[in-house]
Amino acid sequence: MPYAPEQEHDRAFLEQAVAQSRRSLGPDTTKKPFGAVVVVGGEVVGVGSNCVVEDCDPTAHAEVVALRDAGRRLGTYLLEGATLYSSCEPCPMCLTACYWAGISRLVYAADRHDAARNGHPDLQFYRELALPNGERGLLDEVPVDGSVRSAAVGVLAEWAAAQPEPVEPKL
Repeated sequence: MPYAPEQEHDRAFLEQAVAQSRRSLGPDTTKKPFGAVVVVGGEVVGVGSNCVVEDCDPTAHAEVVALRDAGRRLGTYLLEGATLYSSCEPCPMCLTACYWAGISRLVYAADRHDAARNGHPDLQFYRELALPNGERGLLDEVPVDGSVRSAAVGVLAEWAAAQPEPVEPKL
């Protein structure tokens, strides 16, 4: 999908995300400077800043925190029609979280190259994920075959068979 055009209200919400990231600055240098807001129908429904260190949670990135906040407030994990505004281009994990949530638009200020120039590994992760599994080097990936795989596939198949509508393969 090509880049979408900027909309009239994007800058105001993006400024809120950047302001959220700025709150991370201060004497506690362990806090990461990222902020995000989720907007539905012109209203902020989720706010997040990076809480990885204080929550001891490697997934507590600003975007994920904002998605969690929006989900709690709206009572749903599906945020179709929502826009996520982020102070920086989301890392691969956060981008995928946007996909899982059904976010319709993503608007960001700094990009992955800006993050890399300032010591954040997002660009490295994007490059790593573009490689075939056997060529990745940041961790050891060990696919296991045999009865364990068969059992795991069986659980997936049982879940799919139990759905009220036929499951469409995503191959």
